[in-house]
Amino acid sequence: MTTTDVNCDGGPVIEYPRILPASDSSILIEFGDTIDYETNARVYALQTEIENSDLGSSVVEFIPSYRSLLVEYDVSECLYADLNERVNDLIGKTAISDGTTINSDQNAHEIPVAYGGDYGPDLENVATHAGLTTDEVIAIHSSTDYRVFMLGFAPGFPYLGGMDSRIACPRLATPRTLVPAGAVGIAESQTGVYPNPSPGGWQIIGRTPMKLFDVDADPPSAMLPGTKVTFVPIANDEFETMVGSE
Repeated sequence: MTTTDVNCDGGPVIEYPRILPASDSSILIEFGDTIDYETNARVYALQTEIENSDLGSSVVEFIPSYRSLLVEYDVSECLYADLNERVNDLIGKTAISDGTTINSDQNAHEIPVAYGGDYGPDLENVATHAGLTTDEVIAIHSSTDYRVFMLGFAPGFPYLGGMDSRIACPRLATPRTLVPAGAVGIAESQTGVYPNPSPGGWQIIGRTPMKLFDVDADPPSAMLPGTKVTFVPIANDEFETMVGSE
């Protein structure tokens, strides 16, 4: 860890980016401690640089997150010290343009959503917490251009960055044992979509009939990191029609 100062609590100030050994065959590169577009863009920009470098053949898997990149590598082809040095070099060469350095050639996804009622049982909770009407929450949520910051929690679950802070809301005090596929939720400053039925504690404000994860598709996830997403409100009968047409 590199430090140059102390913070207000007397602890060391961490300088980013920093490289850490994560295991005997993986390395972790951290770009910050916040959730924002620039930090996330640096994660995927570095992944692209590594993939296109001579290190690419040594990498077993990339695991990107909001603010860090975990690189699992083949120890028979590369040593930690060498990887550390090369990654440091690549960090210095990594260019960030508009924050869409990976999968930016894909079309933006328009996700139809039936908000409220049985499809969004927590919409009233979010509106009350925000001091807004349910219509205002829907308008704010559906007028934002989001970007997939990462996939996680469950296969194909997209964590979307860029949600308006006015509708941020804490997770449920008691998670549900089953959230239906397509449920659109809010948790703190994040929004996302459950691709498959699963337990979950996010505030559910709506549901999409769109299928977001198909194990037989290539790629299985309909939304990949770096792609843009917008939500389009639809009526309940439109939801039923779209489900019936699949």
